[in-house]
Amino acid sequence: MSSVVATTAVRGRFLDIQNTVAQARDIHDQVRYVEDGLLITEHGKIRWFGDWQNGQQYVPADVQIDHYPDKLIVPGFIDTHIHFPQTEMVGAYGEQLLEWLNSYTFPTELQFKDKTYADKIAQFFVQELLKNGTTTALVFCTVHAESVDALFEAAEQQQMRLIAGKVMMDRHAPEGLCDTAESAYQDSKALIEKWHGKGRNLYAITPRFAPTSTPEQLARAGQLKAEYPEVYVHTHLSENKNEIAWVKALFPEQKGYLDVYHHYGLTGQRSVFAHCVHLEDAEWDCMHQTNSAIAFCPTSNLFLGSGLFPLNKTWDKQVKVGLGTDIGAGTSFNQLQTLNEAYKVQQLQGDKLSAFESLYHVTLGGAKALDLDAKLGNFNLGKEADFIVLDLKATALQALRQERAKGIEDALFALMTMGDDRNIHATYIYGKPVYVKE
Repeated sequence: MSSVVATTAVRGRFLDIQNTVAQARDIHDQVRYVEDGLLITEHGKIRWFGDWQNGQQYVPADVQIDHYPDKLIVPGFIDTHIHFPQTEMVGAYGEQLLEWLNSYTFPTELQFKDKTYADKIAQFFVQELLKNGTTTALVFCTVHAESVDALFEAAEQQQMRLIAGKVMMDRHAPEGLCDTAESAYQDSKALIEKWHGKGRNLYAITPRFAPTSTPEQLARAGQLKAEYPEVYVHTHLSENKNEIAWVKALFPEQKGYLDVYHHYGLTGQRSVFAHCVHLEDAEWDCMHQTNSAIAFCPTSNLFLGSGLFPLNKTWDKQVKVGLGTDIGAGTSFNQLQTLNEAYKVQQLQGDKLSAFESLYHVTLGGAKALDLDAKLGNFNLGKEADFIVLDLKATALQALRQERAKGIEDALFALMTMGDDRNIHATYIYGKPVYVKE
């Protein structure tokens, strides 16, 4: 594991959202923009934050100040749904969800039984996250325990806060990707004991989705959640209408798709359901009542033709939501590109997505969805020092547009509309720069 840098001092323009909010309209009141600011970290945590003039006296004499006068510094991006084994199959042509899984996903995931192969992709995956400014992610591995070990080992080298788990899948998949209800329970239990809370690693119980788990396996997943209430649950929900019909045929005794998970004890404070494009009203209510969270994955929903997620409904129904890239049905690791598509998804429904609401979803709101808002998501004192340095003028067109920005909100919106990995100048994890653009 990398050693923690004792003290780091960073000077520049800072932007964050100070507190979680109950309505989008309230975000503007919580925006904190410091034109010439200073962040001091100590042993990976934020020790001081504020104006440079007030804080420079607190910088130790032997500490070099990282100064970014023409950049913008924001909290690290949080990805609430991504598949590390699908890194190599982004942009697979022509299918919707169920056909796409069979044609592309399952053959790719079979390779991850080989630990050497899993290690190679895990290293690439973590570097790709950092290069794109993502400092925390909730991640699907494969059915193989080797894939989980590979990912956590790669994250540990960077001291990165990742949440991940072994896929549980005992039917409707190739034999080489199927476990059993019992082996999934035993393997997951061993991985929880090995990894959950080790360094910054956290574990997620990970049934792929209801159709690929028997009732017996879902019951065992619920047993794990009862035995380890501090761990996460991570799965898919109501992504595609054919999938929903399939679930209703497989589980006729349940009231609907979400009720399958709820019946087996898999909803709750650290349960994150990817997509939720086609929830029924009763399911929205259940999400709220159980304090479960949604991962909104716009590039994936558009690429697979799944539908348009009603983001505004998360405010109406008071359901936590974060943003997910959903690599590899999603088409980019980059959350700026993901927000660009999220804006368009809302436009197609006659809704707006402001720059500050976007920043909220990808930082503090995402942290709240992952039950990590006490540790991550803004520059409040005592939080973990994960943040990124953004170059708003990475291309000639961006530079021209930024010259006409009417203020920080307009500048941020232009960045989110036009931005990609070229805009990530540096990524800091636990107070230490782990990626700097060459």
